[in-house]
Order: sequence, then C-alpha cells, then structure tokens
Amino acid sequence: MPNRDPFGVDEWYHCYNRGVDKRTIFEDAGDYNRFMLLLFLGNSPEPIHIANLKDPNLHIVLKDPSIEYGEPLVEIGAYVLIQNHFHLLLKEVKEGGIATFTQRIFTAYTMYFNKKNERTGALFGGAFNSRHLDDDLYLKQVVSYIHLNTAELFDPKWKNGLGDLKKIEEGVSKYPYSSLPDFLGQKRPERKILGDSIFELFETIPTLQEMIRDANAYYAEHPKSDM
Repeated sequence: MPNRDPFGVDEWYHCYNRGVDKRTIFEDAGDYNRFMLLLFLGNSPEPIHIANLKDPNLHIVLKDPSIEYGEPLVEIGAYVLIQNHFHLLLKEVKEGGIATFTQRIFTAYTMYFNKKNERTGALFGGAFNSRHLDDDLYLKQVVSYIHLNTAELFDPKWKNGLGDLKKIEEGVSKYPYSSLPDFLGQKRPERKILGDSIFELFETIPTLQEMIRDANAYYAEHPKSDM
C-alpha cells in the first residue's frame, strides 16, 4: 500500500514513485523530455494533447506564448527524474488537483512508453507515495533532498560524506532533468514548468553548497529514505 497523506489546498507534498520491479522508466533523452512535457501540459483544467501540437519538442512548446491553460491544478515546486524513479514537490492549488494531475501524467506517460517499447501493463510501481510537508524547515530540506538525488550518479559515496564535492557540484548543476538549474539561476525554458511561490519561501535562494548541507541533514534525519 502506498504511503500517502490526504491532500489539502495550499499545502505542499513530496510525491515520488519508481518503475515496477525497479525497472527503468526513462531510457533516453526523449523519455525524460516527454515526462517533463507532460508535467507542463498536464497541469491545467483541460489538458493540452500532445498529438494536437505542431511540434512536441519540449523547448519549442515551453517557448510558445500561445500555449496558455488558465489556472493550474498544482504548483510544481521542484522535480527530479532519474533512470528508474522520480520525485515531485507539489502544492495543491485546486481541490483534487494533485490526484487529477498525477493520474493524468502517469497514464499518458505509460501509454507513450508502452507504445514506444511495444509492451503492455503497468509501468510504475503501484500508486505513488506522498508526504505532507507542514513545516517550512522540513520543506526547504526536501527541496535540497530532491535536487541532490542525482549526486549518487556522480559519486556513490557522497551520502557517507566521502564524496568528491567538486565532481558532485559540477554534475548535479548540469543535470538537465531536474529543477536544480532553475534554482541556481540558470536561464532556460524549463523554468516555466515551476510555479513562483516556492521561491518566495526563501529570503535568498540557497547556494548549491547550502543545498548539499541541507540534503545531508535530511539523510541524517531519515537514514531509511524512500529512494
């Protein structure tokens, strides 16, 4: 059974899931970009269907000012996609928004992935998990935890404080399938996927070094973290 708290409007939640049997769910750049495209296009009362787009390229869609969809279902505060799992930081904007949004994007991505790979059946490991973030300090830690989820790709020893910080900093800051570059002030179209209020939570946006410290603090407090 999934670990899921009830959703409340204007509340933040850490939502996460992995592939069924821990299988790969993002095989190439096209898969990552399709999921990010769904994060953007699916966040509306009436979803915009990819089949109706002139060009489904992620950057082209994000730069197209004609694609507007009214008030979103959720605010996306942070995200990271890794080969066999993902993390999303979501705030419910409309009642039932998180449930509608997640069902929409997971169903659409599964259909895309199955068609591409000529497979059938479930792609994700059951219903997604979520945790309510009702404390600002905890919320800030989770922002860092999500963004530093990729650190193990660049140095698997980093959780134990033995990693090469220079290598980690360079790797995570350039990882394209995460919202970390947006928090670091990099100018890119993907910033449009995120809302604004998560940035207002911070008096100043933390540096990458501060995020690494926060992520390490999260791991110390949650040694059996879910992913």
